[in-house]
Amino acid sequence: MRTRFLLGTALTALLFPMLAACGGDSADDSGGDEPAASGEGVCAGETTDLLAEICEEGVLTVSTDPAYPPQSRLNEQTGDYEGFDIDVATEIASRLGVEVAWETPAWDVITAGSWNGRWDTTVGSMTPTNDRQEVLFFTEPYNYVPAVVVVGADNDDVSDISTDLDGAAIGVCTGCTYDQFLNKELDIEGYTFDFVIDDAEVSGYDTDTTALQDLANGRLDAVITSVTTAQGYIDEGNPVKIVGEPVFNEPLAVGFDRSADPSSESLYEAVDGIVAEMHEDGTLSALAEEWYGLDTTKQE
Repeated sequence: MRTRFLLGTALTALLFPMLAACGGDSADDSGGDEPAASGEGVCAGETTDLLAEICEEGVLTVSTDPAYPPQSRLNEQTGDYEGFDIDVATEIASRLGVEVAWETPAWDVITAGSWNGRWDTTVGSMTPTNDRQEVLFFTEPYNYVPAVVVVGADNDDVSDISTDLDGAAIGVCTGCTYDQFLNKELDIEGYTFDFVIDDAEVSGYDTDTTALQDLANGRLDAVITSVTTAQGYIDEGNPVKIVGEPVFNEPLAVGFDRSADPSSESLYEAVDGIVAEMHEDGTLSALAEEWYGLDTTKQE
């Protein structure tokens, strides 16, 4: 049987910076817009397994990253989570007909599967790599984001990414696709990658933001992260810049534990349908425009 963690509206923060594409210790909050009541949306119909439990309890528990703006972050002044992923997850819960609650586990714990009912789904800009698909169900992508190289604002030595970063000290989130790219292990069905950086000295971090902080402080030669995270960090006035073209593009999807008991398959199928609806009715495009200033929800 699964052990559920029901989260209240008050935040009890046990925060450590977490990852991108990202993790930290567990923190509880059910902030955000007032969601629909249980029994509406998908939950108004016939449900089974994990989806039935969620509808009965009226809460969808979502794992996310408290330190991954503009995708997701904890606003310490309001106690609420904010960002593109937060709004996507909140809308999914609303269309199911339940409230949303948050957990912030480490990224490698999320990607490993075997969640033991601690949360129901992950909406954290996760790429459905082939190895992750072995332990998680994934919806169709809700977003597509380029991965870019970031260097110090005064660094004029990096212009050709295919040669100027060989042997460089590069920071990435541990266990994420940027880490796999530098180790030439990234594998997503239907995608091909040109592993142009050789022999990098890879430093792993709990979250992209921590890596970017070390870059700004001169401890790294470069960081690879999403263009949205990089631009958000730059917009905050930090002394870094994006160089060159994106090193790769990746789809981002909502994930579910394949080993969940009761089964998460009906929940996965319901949310997959909701994601398709949110594409069709323009909700995802509008949220991307709001948080990123451009529509990142369509594959280039």
